[in-house]
Amino acid sequence: METKQLGKTGVSVSAIGLGGMPMSIYNRPPESDSIQVIHRALDLGITFIDTADSYCKDESDKHHNERLIHKALASYHGDVSQVIVATKGGLMRPNESWTRNGNPEHLRQTIRVSFEALGGEKPIDVWQYHSPDPEYTIEASLAPAKEAVQEGLVRFVGVSNFSVEQIKRARDVVDIVSVQNQYSPWERQPEKDGVLQYCEQEGLTFLPWSPFGGRRRHQDLQDIPAIAELAKTKGVSVYSIVLAWLRAKSPAILPIPGASKISSIEDSVSAINVKLTDEEVQNI
Repeated sequence: METKQLGKTGVSVSAIGLGGMPMSIYNRPPESDSIQVIHRALDLGITFIDTADSYCKDESDKHHNERLIHKALASYHGDVSQVIVATKGGLMRPNESWTRNGNPEHLRQTIRVSFEALGGEKPIDVWQYHSPDPEYTIEASLAPAKEAVQEGLVRFVGVSNFSVEQIKRARDVVDIVSVQNQYSPWERQPEKDGVLQYCEQEGLTFLPWSPFGGRRRHQDLQDIPAIAELAKTKGVSVYSIVLAWLRAKSPAILPIPGASKISSIEDSVSAINVKLTDEEVQNI
């Protein structure tokens, strides 16, 4: 598996990661199936897994995905010492909806619960503030993350759904290694608002969420001629083309496609070998 550095940490991770969300929300697969998917990802060389405390059905189910990932890692037959698990905190799941909660006391508590959910034996590899809450300053909301680093509960800190200005403010509080914003051929905001360029300049890893355009878009990639024709020409799936496009857009990008089936993660990993020319990238 091709690797790349996580931010400026000196830690190498797989150039394509695994997103855990599909295993814990909406049409959740059986736990045994999800564990098999995670094990297959590890077999294929994936060493970066993205999760969140809110990847669950509702608040009574909080931290489901973190516990699932820990269970999969603990039962894996091989070496998992190099696997980096990045989790997030700051979103709530009342009645299967999404709401922000940047209350420092809540974040302080959820970091500790995430620490326990992920095994409680070593620091959380990466803890990300999931989305800035306008009810609280970024400085106040990230203070618990700084404390957690100092206490040894967290190794590295990232942010999600942040603007350049917000990233700068976050970096004044605590060292930031990654930024996770929505980015796909249909959602190009990181190009327009300068976040992608800023990550390149500052050596931050950019994690694009919803790379296939979300639940609706995910079903009709074959209807996009520029993508479908490239996939046919290269003998790969439309999803591999999108992941290859993301990787071609910036050296800062580390795609984290979600998967709930073994075939999905196998297909995502195959995108490592798909190379697009500048013209093909431009066509998309």
